Amino acid sequence: MLILPLAAVLYAFLVLKHDPTLVSLTDRLLPMSLEHPLGTDHLGRDVLTRLLHGSTQTVGYGLLALLAAVVIGVPFGLLAGFKGGLMDRILMRIADAFLSFPDTIVAIVLAGLLGAGIENLLLAIVVVKWVSYARLARSTVLTERRKDYIMMARINGLRTGRIMTKHLFPHIIGHVLVLASLDLGKIILLISSLSYIGLGAQPPAPEWGAMLNEARPYFHSTPSLMIAPGLMIVFVVLLSNLLGDYLRDKFDVKKEVQS
Repeated sequence: MLILPLAAVLYAFLVLKHDPTLVSLTDRLLPMSLEHPLGTDHLGRDVLTRLLHGSTQTVGYGLLALLAAVVIGVPFGLLAGFKGGLMDRILMRIADAFLSFPDTIVAIVLAGLLGAGIENLLLAIVVVKWVSYARLARSTVLTERRKDYIMMARINGLRTGRIMTKHLFPHIIGHVLVLASLDLGKIILLISSLSYIGLGAQPPAPEWGAMLNEARPYFHSTPSLMIAPGLMIVFVVLLSNLLGDYLRDKFDVKKEVQS
């Protein structure tokens, strides 16, 4: 299954060596060939090269946003659940405010207020997504903190940070990995869709959503310009969901925990 994508990557980077942003109007809208396996776009840029470089934009930035959301959300959730009190109440009110609206709507509003650009889009995604990991960590800690081994750790004088990292974090790592693998597909769709409407990556960046937007006027004459990045998005999102199912079975995580 991975042989064809790997072969395409090697062929594009080792044999073709095209510049994904170099404009060549004499080569615009060329059909498929050995030199251009997926043809060229309306500005003469090699489509396959742009697709492969676009993975660093769409998937790479998606992983970056996901990592930031996990790094911010999990420690907040652990601390709020373990300490309780005012911090826990504040976290829950923030979480309730964000969860009262769909993620996509909040991300669109924030990206629109911050201005077009991939950096602002990533910031909007992190602001939206960290809450889910904070709530997940908090709910697990609330279950575990009253158990005997946590009581014994406190009696033995272990510090809060040590208890959270050594005793509590291992209990949530499986849940976090499952949620993150499923969230990756959602984040990729969010980056692509907002780039498609002009709020994310800006031309000439080879981002898949931006490529879809640029190819719209040529859909009837050269449909492959839209089909190729669309298939890449579908493939990666499907792969992330399959990974989520695998991790859910591996860590024996219940489906309701993922929602």
